[in-house]
Amino acid sequence: MKDSFGREINYMRISITDRCNLRCRYCMPEGICLTSMSEILTFEEIEQVCRAAVGVGITRFKITGGEPLVRIGCPQLVGMIKSIPGVEQVTLTTNGVLLEKYLDELIRNGLDAVNISLDTMNADVYRQITGFDSLTAVEKSIARSLEKGMRVKINCVPQTGINDVEWNDFARLTLKEHLDVRFIEMMPIGWGKRCAGVSGDALLERLKAEYPGMEKDKSLHGNGPAVYYRLPGALGSVGFISAIHGKFCNSCNRIRMTAEGELKPCLCYRESVDIRKVLRAPDSSMERLESAIREAVSQKPQMHCFGIGDGGDESRQMVQIGG
Repeated sequence: MKDSFGREINYMRISITDRCNLRCRYCMPEGICLTSMSEILTFEEIEQVCRAAVGVGITRFKITGGEPLVRIGCPQLVGMIKSIPGVEQVTLTTNGVLLEKYLDELIRNGLDAVNISLDTMNADVYRQITGFDSLTAVEKSIARSLEKGMRVKINCVPQTGINDVEWNDFARLTLKEHLDVRFIEMMPIGWGKRCAGVSGDALLERLKAEYPGMEKDKSLHGNGPAVYYRLPGALGSVGFISAIHGKFCNSCNRIRMTAEGELKPCLCYRESVDIRKVLRAPDSSMERLESAIREAVSQKPQMHCFGIGDGGDESRQMVQIGG
């Protein structure tokens, strides 16, 4: 399915909860109001949306949160979506704290790959960023995922004066493990507007100085907009998701669905289509669901406006939208 600018939209990010077992301030600051469970889509409703999405050409799905694994039954949802005829891929973004516990179940249900959010490998800094002492659990989850042959990406959001000195420690992970590390620019959403991020360009220049033999990796790594490089002799690659300094809107292939069923055409703007209203209407049908998805896709703007003026009108926190 193409949007009004001719971009092929084949990917949906689905938040299944706004709860999380960590408290990274740039995503989930203190005092945030959580959505009541009655307003969050059931797994059966999410499956219906995915069936409708496949009907209009969306075949790749990412399960996110909040932290998706704090919602009981997340592995079963993966299986429900993966069993829909036409679905090509179901992946998961997690903070990794509970991943080792659920990994075998996720694999049995057909999970294709996992992205693990990890901003630091220093226990003290981890506690500063997340508010918890869970680094060891995340490290075990990464190791176990690799042992199981799972495709693993580590997502790191560098922040000036907090974890920006660890860029080479993360890059070196790709030298010894079959995984990708992606450096993600701080998204100016919610509390993230107050945080000082590091540009992808700045990190890339540091890497080039440290590894002059690094080369661009043009192989396919997934559904996202990351630009990848491979260090000399590395088993994995280093990617950069630079929403601010490397705007990739011309190749955007996605829409998002919040936990309460809002289809968001663009992360930057508040506009959305309420698919929960369609799901719970007495005359709900697959045709109406497909129409709602087409409507959301038709509303995709040509580009976001992060870094320009106020940077869009989305006022919610990242955890309320979906990572």
